[in-house]
Amino acid sequence: MEFYAELRLRGDEYNDGYGNGLTLSGSETVRNLEEVSKTDSETVYHTKQGHILRVRHEKKGDVTVFHTVFENTSSEEATIELLSSFAIRDLDVDRMHRSTSFWSAEGKLLSQDLVELNMEKSWANHGFRIEKFGQAGSMPVRKFFPFIALENTKTGMFIGAQLYLASSWQIEVMRNRETVSLHGGIADRDFGQWYKTIRPGGSFESPKAVIAEGTSLLDVCDKLVKAQSPKIASSDRDLPVIFNEYCTTWGSPSFENLEKTAKRIEGSGIRYLVIDCGWYKKTDDENWFVTAGDWNPSQVLFPDGIRAAADMIRSHGFIPGIWFEMENCGKESELYQKTELLQTRDGFPVTVGTRRFLDLRKKAVWDYLDEKVLKLLKENGFGYLKVDYNENMGAGVDGEESYGEGVRKSVLRSQDYFRHLSEELPDLVIENCASGGHRLEPSMMELVSQASFSDAHECTTIPLIAANLHRLIRPEQSQIWAVLRKNDSADRILYTLTAAFLGRLCLSGEVFDLTDEQWDLALQGIRFYQKVSHIIRDGRTTAIETPLQDYTRPLGYQAVLREYKRKSENVRTCEPEHKSECESEGDHKCVKEALLIVHTFEGGANPDLTSLLSGWTVKDSFGSDLTSDFQGKVFLLERS
Repeated sequence: MEFYAELRLRGDEYNDGYGNGLTLSGSETVRNLEEVSKTDSETVYHTKQGHILRVRHEKKGDVTVFHTVFENTSSEEATIELLSSFAIRDLDVDRMHRSTSFWSAEGKLLSQDLVELNMEKSWANHGFRIEKFGQAGSMPVRKFFPFIALENTKTGMFIGAQLYLASSWQIEVMRNRETVSLHGGIADRDFGQWYKTIRPGGSFESPKAVIAEGTSLLDVCDKLVKAQSPKIASSDRDLPVIFNEYCTTWGSPSFENLEKTAKRIEGSGIRYLVIDCGWYKKTDDENWFVTAGDWNPSQVLFPDGIRAAADMIRSHGFIPGIWFEMENCGKESELYQKTELLQTRDGFPVTVGTRRFLDLRKKAVWDYLDEKVLKLLKENGFGYLKVDYNENMGAGVDGEESYGEGVRKSVLRSQDYFRHLSEELPDLVIENCASGGHRLEPSMMELVSQASFSDAHECTTIPLIAANLHRLIRPEQSQIWAVLRKNDSADRILYTLTAAFLGRLCLSGEVFDLTDEQWDLALQGIRFYQKVSHIIRDGRTTAIETPLQDYTRPLGYQAVLREYKRKSENVRTCEPEHKSECESEGDHKCVKEALLIVHTFEGGANPDLTSLLSGWTVKDSFGSDLTSDFQGKVFLLERS
């Protein structure tokens, strides 16, 4: 395995081997790179044009962090059409793992042998085999997550990579001999309409990538996920429960409805009560989706003002939250016609269905958002902000030397505005949402406390999606819907609640209509969640077992095991096999705890959990008995 870089400069010869049109890698510049120095953390090359290329590969704990820096040390402008964030060659692998993603179906694992992709080497080691994937635009998790893992099935070794990039990206796997090369970064000129011109004396640094090696897919994923450094607000570090009223009113929140909800959930252990979309509608029957953008609180839904609602929520002991889609606007808003503030392509506003996009590269847009978003948060004392994003601006916008660079810079300025909000309101809890899970990539996740895991509000696939995301984001940030209805059976309520133990518990629905028996189940669930939340936050997922393929008709069952080690009190010995993994130094005995979260689907009753429970003692549990279809149960385990 060797670290290197992929770079293409305008004017380069393209690589041969029938790759032109499929890849820009292997360019004339790369073929002629001269290595001039190498340390444990950086390899420096000279190009034949006289530029410097720095490949930074710094080991940090269990991962290696990559950046590539291009420095134009010539006397002429240089235009980059491809620059990798990371590149590795001479990999001995034969299987590929990717995480696919569509709306309400985030993170489904796609595992393929390279031979399935027709990627065996040719008889003459000639002609490139290429698998290139990614996405174009401002929804980085759409069709695929910016993640890959490669496996050697003979040795059981894995290598995985995550890109920290919220705009257009790509990953390439290539072969023209026995070994494989892997690289990824900004979507290039062919794939993402991106190129970047660097003036003499200037430089350009790629987005970050993180690489990890391990002995299983979950081992590699755990290392990659734990390398993420999210900005968790102080009030959110103990994984408090959320109530979001979206699935109660479906875009028509009102003071009366919120007050009914607040009275019902008071004293339950819930910390946040979040007002979702529609609070700005001029009439009750207006469509919340097409009127977003002007952000004037509704005088119909909130006749005494939005402050009265926030005050009422606080009076019942909750932190009030509110929803914005601050980077976009709907066609019925006044903002939709203010084209001087909007993104354009070829001089026309970028219009996708009923959505247009604010151009956060412009100071006037920041001023607008400060007036409409930041001011409302400050003046009304909101401590929780849900930021939604319901369309993709696509591969290109005006304003830079290339369409792709326009998208990249626009997204970076959006991220800067998230930072601005956190600087202005240091205790603000921010939730990252994009039609559910379309922004669940590391650079966005590091800016926020939480993220909406999906728009799968009441689907039976919720446990599947939530488990998928353990490979990609921290469960402590993965907010999972638990929608409760008055017609729900006890098993349905328990199925719903136990699914949320795979991440952050977010209640919704007409809880004020639940019977006392139904609400008592919810209260039991909240108490059990609080008891085990440290395992959700600090544990390690060691098993995700399910035979399921078709999410439209889930069959069988799913079992997820998340293990946790802690130091026991007043004991001075440590079990040798995991002494190095303990949380504290010195002689002590570690106590192992775990959560086993099980859900049955159609035909999945009475699952065989023998292997997963082997060596564990069941200390407590919450849920149904798993003797029927569509039941859920959480086991609290301790190593015996």
